[in-house]
Amino acid sequence: MVRVVETSYYGVPTAAYPLQLQMRIIKTIILTLFVCFCWTLSAQQNGKTFVHIMHADYQVYEESFGKDIERLIGNVVLRQDSAYFYSDSAHFNEKTRYFDGFGNIHIKVNDSTDIFSKKCKYSGDVKMAELFDDVILKDDSTTLKTNYMTYDRNKHLATYPRHGSITRNDKKLISRKGYYRDDIQVAYFRKNVVVTTPKSRMITDTLEYRIKEEKMYFYGPTTIYYEDNVLVGNYGWYDAKHDVAYLDKGASLSNQGYSITSDSMFYSRKADFAKAMSNVYIEDTVNKAIVEGNYAELWKKLGKSFITDSVRARYFADKDTLYLHSDTLFVFMDTVEQKAKQMLAYYNVRFYRRDIQGKCDSLNYYVADSCAKMRIDPIVWADNSQLRGDSINIVIAKKSIDTVLLYPNGFIIQKDTIEGFNQIKGKTMIAYFKNNELDHVYDDGNAETVYWLREEDGTMIGVNVSQSVAMDIKIEKNQIVRIKYFKKTNETLYPKEKMKPGIEILKGFEWLDELRPTGPDDIFRKAKKTENDTGKGRRRGRRK
Repeated sequence: MVRVVETSYYGVPTAAYPLQLQMRIIKTIILTLFVCFCWTLSAQQNGKTFVHIMHADYQVYEESFGKDIERLIGNVVLRQDSAYFYSDSAHFNEKTRYFDGFGNIHIKVNDSTDIFSKKCKYSGDVKMAELFDDVILKDDSTTLKTNYMTYDRNKHLATYPRHGSITRNDKKLISRKGYYRDDIQVAYFRKNVVVTTPKSRMITDTLEYRIKEEKMYFYGPTTIYYEDNVLVGNYGWYDAKHDVAYLDKGASLSNQGYSITSDSMFYSRKADFAKAMSNVYIEDTVNKAIVEGNYAELWKKLGKSFITDSVRARYFADKDTLYLHSDTLFVFMDTVEQKAKQMLAYYNVRFYRRDIQGKCDSLNYYVADSCAKMRIDPIVWADNSQLRGDSINIVIAKKSIDTVLLYPNGFIIQKDTIEGFNQIKGKTMIAYFKNNELDHVYDDGNAETVYWLREEDGTMIGVNVSQSVAMDIKIEKNQIVRIKYFKKTNETLYPKEKMKPGIEILKGFEWLDELRPTGPDDIFRKAKKTENDTGKGRRRGRRK
């Protein structure tokens, strides 16, 4: 039979005390345990946990350091929760959970985060560490370096207020101020931020770096330098993994050949592709051109680009500037020399230069042979001449009009100096220019002419009407002065007093001066549909 003996807290059998005293002892023990439990629970609820001494070669109390300060020397290891603190020596206050660490500081925050420095101050109450001199925080492949840093274990937040850097693989970020959340691997940088990669260099004012995504968000004036391109923006992001960037609130891309500005822009370095959106302005210094619109895409490696929505292009020459508008403009480049080799303009094309104006629905310009091909109801105006055809080809030589090919159904109209119109019509026509003025016309296939004959003083002689298989027509001072006929010819001179009604108008005549662009801004005016556009309608002055 086993006898159970109850003992007091002091190991004395309770039977040795009176019953009343036994009850007091039991109450005291229960109260003490309850107070200890409540104190421990309160500390845990407040996030306050003990700092434990795991190891030290020597432990001594010295009055000179204070009565509650314990001096730990040699291979010091302290622990709070799951964090370990290593140092050569430390001054430790167990009551306040505070210690100073000296020499070879190493804080093992968790399995993936380590902090190193030469000196440390740590408050266990708030779980805040101050680190001094050659501070290094390592997290996976990320390394933070600075000379002074605070680390908040509760918020997993490292802060440096003066100067620091973060290195991630082949990327390095430096700034005057920085913050790093090691739990979510996000860094924040402020003031004098510089990001360096093998292919680029970024300078900004405020940056957020999402390390796992390899993505950087900037919130202020930012410049990204590549080997041959410079990007500028005020807001946006940079994807370091894919080498792409988005810039907003005023963006630009520039290099030695051209510059692009717009409200916002997307750029891919690998594809060498840029997409500009809203208020797009492109300046091409190589080809001496400025192009404006509201949306543009450029593929430098492929040598092509296009711009659309309220397009206006300006091409600068020695003598004058050509202004062009279309719904969409394509430009194809020589990828080696980065010079334009072809331009395509589609829909509602209108252009203006002081010596030549025109309209059509499709324009194709080849730089190599200086030839512009106009299609779908094209019209060209030069001085007081109007040139039309189902198709028009314009050849430029020495930055001036050289020849204009009209085919089929070519029609040239020149306003007479006093009244009426001189007209040349044929299946295929080649108009030759000299000093940007019509010099002579070769008319082949059902050639017809109407021209007004006058004396030198301007007195009218009559109207000459002729038809032939082909003609060569000489023009001086905007007047027909000589016609050379080929093969069968039919020519009649009608004196003024014997002119028949409508004889002075060839079939298909339309004087469309109201459609003519009158200046650089008039190219945006929507021209009305002509009869050739609609395929029906009334032609002015149609001959019976």
